[in-house]
Amino acid sequence: MAGSPETRTPREVGHLVVASVGRVERCDDQPGVRLLDAAGLPVSDVDAFLRTLAACDATPATLYSYASALLRWWRFLTAIGVDWDRVSRFEVRDFVLWLRATPTRPGGSTYAPATINHNLAVLRSFYDERMTAGVGPVVNPVPSATARDGDRPHAHHNPMEPFRTHRRAPLRQRSPQVTSRGLGDRSFNELFAAMSCDRDRALLAFYVSTAARASELLGLTVDRVDVAGQMIGVHRKGTGRLQWLPASTDAFVWWRLYDGRLARPAGERAVWLTRRSPVVALTYPAMRRVLQRANERLGTGWTLHDLRHTAAHRMIKDPAVSLTDVQWVLGHAHLSTTAIYLRPDEDEVIGRVRDHHHRTELPAIIGPSGAYRAEVLETLLGDAGRAR
Repeated sequence: MAGSPETRTPREVGHLVVASVGRVERCDDQPGVRLLDAAGLPVSDVDAFLRTLAACDATPATLYSYASALLRWWRFLTAIGVDWDRVSRFEVRDFVLWLRATPTRPGGSTYAPATINHNLAVLRSFYDERMTAGVGPVVNPVPSATARDGDRPHAHHNPMEPFRTHRRAPLRQRSPQVTSRGLGDRSFNELFAAMSCDRDRALLAFYVSTAARASELLGLTVDRVDVAGQMIGVHRKGTGRLQWLPASTDAFVWWRLYDGRLARPAGERAVWLTRRSPVVALTYPAMRRVLQRANERLGTGWTLHDLRHTAAHRMIKDPAVSLTDVQWVLGHAHLSTTAIYLRPDEDEVIGRVRDHHHRTELPAIIGPSGAYRAEVLETLLGDAGRAR
């Protein structure tokens, strides 16, 4: 008998060689993306799952993300020689152990806890959908979280009360607390001064005044620039919804300087273009490289997303701007996501506490002669101090 999975020889997943077989590719047919196996053929069960997601209004980015997670799972199953519909929770456990031990690239770090948790969420969703269709294992191999009373977490949540904390589901990784990182005024001014052209200065000014995501601002087109109203229209990440965001006067001044000297190719609608031929739309990797060069000169490590955090922090500090206003500008679906910006910046707290110490400085406990004052010794040592 083969025995139960626990009685078999444990897999040495830390040294498991997982070949990069199969791939995810975009296609014109629904659902717009598909998973191909090692032979280059579509995986029919994954295709059916992605079609269901597309019918539920999942965005193209979500579909691609789910397909990529399933590709990782398929490669792992190929390496251990187990079919997708014959897996148990022990294969899922070994998959997590493999992710924890495997660098994402040669010499790099292992998969982040958030990435592992995302893979588990995708797998659970995939097996739930396939089981509903009458295929796959009888029991979902990916364990789910349960509330203390045995029910699904938040199944009967009262919207007037805060969410209760529940235990993490088995195999889910402990994720570090999300903190926001914004640039102080001095740091931003140094970064702005390190920009080498009006295009890059305009981009930074728009980033810190609109709080748009990096890809949202880079996707801006000329028909969505309202100079008179001081607004730009961006397509929100995830939903694709068009939203008009107010921008600063400085941002439009720098944009005017950039656009006024630009020889825009006929028919080109992208606002941000490359400076070298052939002139094409500026991409995210190219803009990230602009910031990397500035970081190298300054000895810093700022990212494009830090500029979004900077904009959020600036709005939060303004008492005339409410938290719901900031939520709307950032495009957050939940106010709790916006609330992370309420946490004080560590450097700012240290600076304020230092200022507090200077303002409320206590009398020195050392006397002019270099010896402790008598009242200090009495407080510390009582009668013994008085005798001295």
